[in-house]
Amino acid sequence: MLNGKPKFSLGRLLATPGALAVLEEAGQTPIDFISRHMRGDWGDVCADDKQANEDALVDGSRLLSSYKTSNGEKLWLITEAQDDNGQRAATTILLPEEY
Repeated sequence: MLNGKPKFSLGRLLATPGALAVLEEAGQTPIDFISRHMRGDWGDVCADDKQANEDALVDGSRLLSSYKTSNGEKLWLITEAQDDNGQRAATTILLPEEY
């Protein structure tokens, strides 16, 4: 069940120029999607990717969410795997073609 509590730390927030342009065109901000991602709303990912994200909350591996802007453009949010100290270095907002 989703709630307002973050499920993991984001680390440093980054966004590609392409993602920022798509967000601006849609009249949306990164926080619209970051807040969903950090609460465990993985957006439009398949069941296997949802399960991989749930597993990543336990084992510290990479997290991936996929959303569509109000204009229908797809955005990905990727949070890096944890380091040896259990910290996530960064979360990046990008277009799939920028991966």
